[in-house]
Amino acid sequence: MVKVSILGSTGVIGKNVAFTLARADTVDEIVLYARPQSVEKARGETFDMYDALAAEDIDCTLTPTSDFNDIADSAIVLITAGAPREEGMNRRDLAVPNAKIVRAYAKQIALHAPDSIILVATNPVDVMTTVALEYSGFDKNRVIGIGNHLDSLRLKNYFSRFLNINSSEVHTRVIGEHGDHMVPLLSSTTIGGIPLKYFIREVDVDVKRLIKRLKNAGNTIISKKGATEYGPSYAISNLISTVITDSHKILTVSTYLDGQIEGVEGVSLGVPVVLSKNGIAMIVPIHMNDYEKEKFFEASKVVKETTEFVLNELKED
Repeated sequence: MVKVSILGSTGVIGKNVAFTLARADTVDEIVLYARPQSVEKARGETFDMYDALAAEDIDCTLTPTSDFNDIADSAIVLITAGAPREEGMNRRDLAVPNAKIVRAYAKQIALHAPDSIILVATNPVDVMTTVALEYSGFDKNRVIGIGNHLDSLRLKNYFSRFLNINSSEVHTRVIGEHGDHMVPLLSSTTIGGIPLKYFIREVDVDVKRLIKRLKNAGNTIISKKGATEYGPSYAISNLISTVITDSHKILTVSTYLDGQIEGVEGVSLGVPVVLSKNGIAMIVPIHMNDYEKEKFFEASKVVKETTEFVLNELKED
């Protein structure tokens, strides 16, 4: 029996992850945890999902609850709860209020699902990953933020659509902060096995415009439809399935660094890792050019300063 619990299940991301994950048919039970005042909404979501899953003959148990005892024995507990980002807001604007939520949930996970892996989706996700690590007391390999996985998928999609090439031929990655200080690794991006710098000699690619679009992707979607849902939900479901199936894929997630990448330590950032059923099996070495290194150090400085501010605020609260 594989069980996954979602904290914040009635939010846009939470309910979409539950449905996307159920459709992937890799989980036996999904617990949709909601606050007592929202548990009937979670129950309604499960009824709706069951109707859809029946059309595909998928048999997954969906458990709506407001009782933390129901997350016991979860392989993964996903934290999506928090204030949503609105148009024009920086992810850092949400830091302190969301940190209080993540702190409370991390403590409950440690109490009721001590052998689980914590996956953090609450923004600013790199900061929240450290908060969850601090207040759960878990080993850092079992506390994972969604990091730059979605950013990497977006960049892959941009190159695929712009060049009219199947996305499977595009191999690219974004690291650093999931936010304004993300770092696209263009120096190691390949198209059909050909390094990008050689490929674009034959194609008119405005790389700077592409990167600007990538950094503004979330705000662009929010300004047009009010929230991001499909991209983040699929990216999170993909991470969960990767861990559950023990597939050892290399994905870019947020993890607490102790000097593994360019000596950066004491901060959670998006970096490529090998994911297994036990969490992060290893952090993958990265080759960066000088410009990418500079931007990675810049990201580490910004995220570390925000993290220290938030942790101090939590201690004083």
